[in-house]
Amino acid sequence: MAQTRDLDLVIRHVLAGLGHGIHAGRERGAGVEFSEYRAYAPGDEWRRVDWKLLARADRYFVREAERDSHVAVWLCLDATASMAEPSREINGVDKLWFARTMLACVAAIAQRQGDAFGLLICSGGKVEFVPASRGPRQLQRVLAALSRAQAEGGLPPEDVLKSSLHFARAPSMIFAASDFLDWPSPLSAALLRLRNMRHDVRLLTLRTQAEVDASFKSGGGYRDPERADGLHRMSNADRESYKQQSRAHFDGVAASCRQHNIVHYEARIEQPLSGVLRSWLRLAGARAK
Repeated sequence: MAQTRDLDLVIRHVLAGLGHGIHAGRERGAGVEFSEYRAYAPGDEWRRVDWKLLARADRYFVREAERDSHVAVWLCLDATASMAEPSREINGVDKLWFARTMLACVAAIAQRQGDAFGLLICSGGKVEFVPASRGPRQLQRVLAALSRAQAEGGLPPEDVLKSSLHFARAPSMIFAASDFLDWPSPLSAALLRLRNMRHDVRLLTLRTQAEVDASFKSGGGYRDPERADGLHRMSNADRESYKQQSRAHFDGVAASCRQHNIVHYEARIEQPLSGVLRSWLRLAGARAK
């Protein structure tokens, strides 16, 4: 989180209720809510100088104010059972750890900008909801909810997720982290619905290096944690077919995102987290140009 201090969240689209496509959280300037004093600098408007403070301190100070942004930041965490898949190269790292740490960093950026931000966690067929708010206490609430998240069960039904999108009436940026092994799914339907409502949606697909190059132990048994459909074994002969099917699936996810103008970034959990975060946010900025 300490490496997010020079990162910003910038809205990519002209959304309903906004007259522009640039978002910088709470805007400094001549506003309605006092923020702080700062030393006068050449070019500042004289009407913003606090003359009473000048009389006391014998120095020029300018009153800063803030205007609330209309944009909220929403974090969406997939905490279903498949997100417990661990790295086979780095001990203690799994998809869920990577996803919630990424979203924690986005929350820290939103808090620093003065944005309202909230959280949805999909786990065990249910949705945990943290309403959007601002400030350090809200950051602590979101971090606590992220740290409690356990990878279990499947995604909530589509109607449950749809009923959880009541926040979508206001313009939002949505950051969703998942392995997206199921696509289409109730989660993908909800995210596409949000994009069709003209929200700025950004997806992070997480995979392990073993999933990418099929470097699973030969002859090992694997069971889908979200389905009771038996034990699967991978032989050397199965690897190429697995890689082709896997690549076709994630190419389909990427194609669907391009079709709906959704930012999509695919990463491996063995990559440096700060690098993935910067690439994800940079990709959104490049698309906005």
